[in-house]
Amino acid sequence: MAFHAWVAEYRTRAIAAGIRPDVIDRAMAGLRYNTDVIQKDRTQSEFTKTIWDYLDTAVSDLRIRNGQVALNRHRAPLDQIEAKYGVDKQIIVAIWGLESAYGTFRGTIPVIEAMATLAHDGRRAAFFESQLTAALGILQNGDVELDQMKGSWAGAMGHTQFMPTSFLAHAVDFTGDGKRDIWSDDARDALASTAAYLAANGWAPGQPWGVEIRIPDRFDYAQARREITKMPSEWARIGVLDMAGNPVPNHGPASVLLPAGAKGAAFLIFANFEVLESYNTADAYVIGVGHLADRIAGGPPIQGNWPRDDRALTFGERIELQERLTGKGFDTRKIDGKIGPLTIEAVRQYQASVGLVADGYASLSLLERLRS
Repeated sequence: MAFHAWVAEYRTRAIAAGIRPDVIDRAMAGLRYNTDVIQKDRTQSEFTKTIWDYLDTAVSDLRIRNGQVALNRHRAPLDQIEAKYGVDKQIIVAIWGLESAYGTFRGTIPVIEAMATLAHDGRRAAFFESQLTAALGILQNGDVELDQMKGSWAGAMGHTQFMPTSFLAHAVDFTGDGKRDIWSDDARDALASTAAYLAANGWAPGQPWGVEIRIPDRFDYAQARREITKMPSEWARIGVLDMAGNPVPNHGPASVLLPAGAKGAAFLIFANFEVLESYNTADAYVIGVGHLADRIAGGPPIQGNWPRDDRALTFGERIELQERLTGKGFDTRKIDGKIGPLTIEAVRQYQASVGLVADGYASLSLLERLRS
């Protein structure tokens, strides 16, 4: 269906969802299909870079320094926000840093245009149509004017890049001016809204997102699964210790995460890791936020090594990996180019069948072995 025909058809659905016709017509007048948005949708860095390349940028020395400056500059409202919502101020600042470089890059793409383009595109049509309807609802509520409603290619808005549905559900008027304003130079509403969002999604005060650990020799890598959780004291009994060789404090049930397999850094991750996933599902993003927060607070760099000789698999190679695994009887369930839990489990099973360390890491060398 042509884009403008889709817009006309969508108008009926938006009205049925409670959006006034005058709001729809004003917001969608002269709308165009944005091909740049589609191209960026296919190349998200959290999914196309290696974890170490992503972290080199996400937790660069400059971003750490700027985060410490931002924390000190906004300490009074951040202290109030932390006290009200129970979310560490360093975590809030780290999200601010990754999402908009502390407010310096808030996005310039008209949100209505981006959402309509992605909804028409079809890859995630239902999701982006719901975001478009929510964005129209924000305009109808009067929180922002149409010419100010700009954001990323994905429709994420403001200092901490709220999606429209998340804004409607969780944004707050921290300044008390009657508007939930996450777009202006004053970041307080955005920072408080981020804390409110994380609190609503179950943030546990005082619990870390994760702790870097040492994996003992002869570790059973089948234990490194998100669904296997133990108290840190239990992990310590089998030699899983922090980088100083001490048991990790019992902050709560934790699982072992190996974002680059057995040859990379390892972490014990807690329930707050999953809370951060509600903001962005990519492990690289969550580790980036958590580690940046730790560094802003004065913590050390990641001490484990990364397999820097490896490179990220291309989209085509990820598809090929899934096809070859499935063809050998290790069903990935989907052939979609995403290395998610089902593909990781298929990788583990294949690795175990050929006598490799079953860490679930989808590397180029693994693909080459499958080819041979």
